[in-house]
Amino acid sequence: MNAMLTMSSFIFPLITFPYISRILLPEGTGKVALATSLISYFAMFAQLGIPTYGIRACAKIRDNKEELSRTVQELFIINLITSATTYVAFIITLVSVDKIWLEKELYIITSLSIVFNTIGMEWLYKALEQYTYITVRSILFKFIALIAMFILVKEQKDYIIYGAISIFAASASGLLNFINIRKYIIWKPLGKYKIKRHLKAVFVFFAMSCATTIYTNLDTIMLGFMTNNTEVGYYNAAVKIKIILVSIVTSLGAVLLPRASYYIEHKMLDKFWEISSKALNFVCVCATPLMVYFILFARNGIFFLSGASYEGSVIPMQFIMPTLLFIGLTNILGIQILIPLGKEKIVLYSEIAGAVVDLILNAVLIPTLASTGAAIGTLVAEAVVFIVQYISLHNEVSDIFRGIRYLEIFIAICLGSLGCIWVKNLHFGDFITLVISSVCFFIVYMLVLVICKEPLLNELKR
Repeated sequence: MNAMLTMSSFIFPLITFPYISRILLPEGTGKVALATSLISYFAMFAQLGIPTYGIRACAKIRDNKEELSRTVQELFIINLITSATTYVAFIITLVSVDKIWLEKELYIITSLSIVFNTIGMEWLYKALEQYTYITVRSILFKFIALIAMFILVKEQKDYIIYGAISIFAASASGLLNFINIRKYIIWKPLGKYKIKRHLKAVFVFFAMSCATTIYTNLDTIMLGFMTNNTEVGYYNAAVKIKIILVSIVTSLGAVLLPRASYYIEHKMLDKFWEISSKALNFVCVCATPLMVYFILFARNGIFFLSGASYEGSVIPMQFIMPTLLFIGLTNILGIQILIPLGKEKIVLYSEIAGAVVDLILNAVLIPTLASTGAAIGTLVAEAVVFIVQYISLHNEVSDIFRGIRYLEIFIAICLGSLGCIWVKNLHFGDFITLVISSVCFFIVYMLVLVICKEPLLNELKR
């Protein structure tokens, strides 16, 4: 189910972005990207770390309906208070900053994601591993948004409509979550609330969320205020492709967090380390070839998805592609290993280090390199996050990393690259080039790993 959800997450932009980018051009897509990035900071304060903490807290007690219900209500009360406070801050910002006030309709619409995320309580459904419901619901809303996008977005001035549809696709399912929640918990007030018991952990997760949001959205914000909307549009086109690919690489970690928390709570450490080992191996086998292929065919990927007017996105995309591997690894080390083990402070420290590095590099590089500078800053920041987390877990995961077949993966990638690079010389259109080259690359890559009896593929084959 999560594989289907992941596929829908990249098929939706794969279908819509080529159309949208040609209609709105870099300036229009840049405006929406800037608004979305800025609202993500307000959403971060509204959510207060609950999306991650809620999964762990609810997964541990999911077998006790009354205790689960009380925990959900306590977290929901906290979320309501923080969301209301955040909206006051948002309104003050809206009327105070001229650049935001000029696009007030766009910012008000994108801010609705705060409401939908609060009432949606997605963290409960993930804790209960309701992936069939999450997947069907998500695909339904994305399909509706897909149709609406082609019908309603016709001119460059329709960027506000595009922003509204994007928010609908990503967040409006929260309303359905709120309606269905009675199936899983007791919704009437239970009393005897102990809200204080969550605050310490919630603030740690909030600090983690702050650091993550800073170094994942700071580049777009700084680009928007230090350069112009066109550079934001270039960078956004590269980031769109990265996000699609990251969703594939991190799909396994998203599923395993509640299960890993459950194993830790019930002292099933052998099971915990078994799934952690498989997850890290999956990331290396999956992320590395994607990274190399899209560096080689960055121009074709950008031109196919966004059009020739996005020439300025090619180099930023090539610099940002290695983040696939770093994000995939830190998603497992941080979200699946450190958090279930109760070591979320280490995740926080790693993300603070990444945020500081990103801020410094963006300030230095963006004035001269613009979107390319932002991409370099993001790459180095993700590498720093990985290094800090790996050092903290060195004793626990060093054997797992030593067991990964790096040489076989390297040989498979080299042969896959040789098997597809010739397609560049045929001068086909971008779509045909991508189809032929990707088929050649990934077939060769998979065949080499199968021949070498790579453990993960062997298990899948069995």
